[in-house]
This record gives sequence, C-alpha cells and structure tokens, in this order.
Amino acid sequence: MVQAYILVQTEVGRARDVAATIADISGVVKVDAVTGPYDVVVLTEAPTVDELGHMVVSKVQQVPGITRTLTCSVVHLS
Repeated sequence: MVQAYILVQTEVGRARDVAATIADISGVVKVDAVTGPYDVVVLTEAPTVDELGHMVVSKVQQVPGITRTLTCSVVHLS
C-alpha cells in the first residue's frame, strides 16, 4: 500500500467545504483543516503509485475551491 499526504491550499473561506468534499473520495484516510501556508492536509492510500497519482489528479485536484496541492509520499525509514 502506498500512502501520501496532500497539502491543499484553498480559496479564502473554502477550507471547510473542500475538506468535506475530499473526505468522501475513495482512498482518503483522513482529512484535517490546518493553519499555516496550507488549509487542508489529507492522508491518502492506494495500492500503487500510479493509482495514487490518478486519485490526486482526477479526483482531489478537481474539487471546487482548491487553488494548489502538494503531494508528499510517505517513506518508511528503517
């Protein structure tokens, strides 16, 4: 299983709506509204990197109110 955090910037006043919409997307594990340069942080998972990328581009980035995303893949350092 591949996991990634997606850092989301939204239009002013849209963080709540964006977070609620993203929470309903298949593969989304957790959604939190945050303070700072990003408005929403999303934990996602998918079976492969390709499927994760497809979810980000075709589902998450299409949510109305999003202005920018940054996807950070989880790595397991042992």
